[in-house]
Amino acid sequence: MLNKHSSWRSMKNALQVTKHMGEDEDLDIRAKMDTVRQELKEKEEELRGLEELNQALIVQEHKINDELQEALKELINYLGKWNTRAFIGVKRMGDLDSKPFHETTMRKFLGREAEQKALESCSPWKDQLRDLSWHPFQVIIDEEGKNEEIIDEDDENLRILKSKHGDEVFNAVTTALKEMNEYNPSGSYIVPELWNFKEKRKATLSEGVMQILRHWKQCKKKKT
Repeated sequence: MLNKHSSWRSMKNALQVTKHMGEDEDLDIRAKMDTVRQELKEKEEELRGLEELNQALIVQEHKINDELQEALKELINYLGKWNTRAFIGVKRMGDLDSKPFHETTMRKFLGREAEQKALESCSPWKDQLRDLSWHPFQVIIDEEGKNEEIIDEDDENLRILKSKHGDEVFNAVTTALKEMNEYNPSGSYIVPELWNFKEKRKATLSEGVMQILRHWKQCKKKKT
């Protein structure tokens, strides 16, 4: 595209020069001027065509992205109804994992008392995560010179949490914090995400589709 613009400018400059020529100038120069004018016209038409093509591609790209996002949304809604331990599924980003709270209280209490203590320990932290005024992060400069937010482990609430409940509970809360900050920092509500639990990362759309196909084949085998 840059070369097209450069050529177009060169031809236009040539025409500007010819405007200052007198009536008695050589006919050969006039003929060359006409040739340059015709080439300039063709280049302008070519440039308009390229710009129209570029706009059409941008519109098409936006349309495809919208369709992919809609497909991803439907896939998440569908897989979110499953209650399986598959590698590909839906992870609730920002949701506090209560398992570490249960494991911690079971070391000190038994049976129903342990369940009750775990609930009493976990519930306030779920509320804390939804508190928009609480933002225990600090900004650092990464290796590329960009700003990056990391957990502020000197935050008073987090220090008390770690001291009282240990590393496992602390890690569960900070993980939920980081997810919340990435997916919905302004709203502090849970966001479903297509997730590869085996590799602990976002799953691709194709991985989600393959998971549905595997599940469908398994169901088909059970019926036969």
